[in-house]
Amino acid sequence: MTERRDLYPSRVSTEPHFLPRVDPVVYSNWSEEAPLTREQYEAYERDGFLFLEGLLSQSEVQDLLQESARLRSGDAELDPETVFAEMESGDIRSIFRVHAQSPVMKALVADPRLAGLAEFLLGDQVYIHQSRLNYKPGFRGKEFYWHSDFETWHVEDGMPRMRALSMSVLLTDNHEYNGPLMLMPGSHKTFVTTIGETPADHYKKSLRRQEIGVPDDDSLTRLFEESAIVTPKGRAGSVIIFDCNTMHGSASNITPLPRSNAFFVFNTLSNRLEAPFGKVDPRPEFVAARADTTPITSLPKQLAAAE
Repeated sequence: MTERRDLYPSRVSTEPHFLPRVDPVVYSNWSEEAPLTREQYEAYERDGFLFLEGLLSQSEVQDLLQESARLRSGDAELDPETVFAEMESGDIRSIFRVHAQSPVMKALVADPRLAGLAEFLLGDQVYIHQSRLNYKPGFRGKEFYWHSDFETWHVEDGMPRMRALSMSVLLTDNHEYNGPLMLMPGSHKTFVTTIGETPADHYKKSLRRQEIGVPDDDSLTRLFEESAIVTPKGRAGSVIIFDCNTMHGSASNITPLPRSNAFFVFNTLSNRLEAPFGKVDPRPEFVAARADTTPITSLPKQLAAAE
């Protein structure tokens, strides 16, 4: 049997490397019927992310906040394996597979403003690779360290190519001081390899605090010097879309203002998971979908800010 070729080898060397991206960023051509303006389309291809201010209405946000509170109240009968708490405080950090545990979240991922846009950018039918609610409470919300999602999804999950994207739906206002998402524009066009072997059941620790699969200081400094750091700020109901290989992270939150978001990863049917490239056991279904790759049906439409 011929051994498959790994286009993005990582965690296999004692030295980090910068590898060129061999996959497109956008898989559909722009036209007047596209769900993005030409400027938005070009910005996403160039920067690796897009900030859509006020995509959801305030009434929609209130419904999502109410559902978010229910899910973390203890009365939602969640699969306990999908709930992750902070190591020190015990506060809920993330609830995974929310689209399969909440009808409200299931409807949100299928919304044409989200799923339709993902289909357009990725040029294929999409399914949910991962979904979760992230909570960063006031005063004690911990950071999410710099990383490329694709590096983990490739090594630990077996995602073969860069044909996936993430959407972060802001459930609270993003200020510059309450631990908002930070991104490095243009970083999606370079694959930064990381060092260190992947321990068994690594996800049990990494989903609380990631230490393996994160770039070294010199690599992050080089990326920063070649690009910058951008922090999208805006009101609840806005959506941040970013490519699977965009370097991103967020600082801790020591302000009184909590930050939370609904986070959805759209992968394409043509890019379904294989055996992990890191030669480790696959992560559980609630972290990386293998069995449930049901495509989401949606109809793209022109995006416009909600009133």
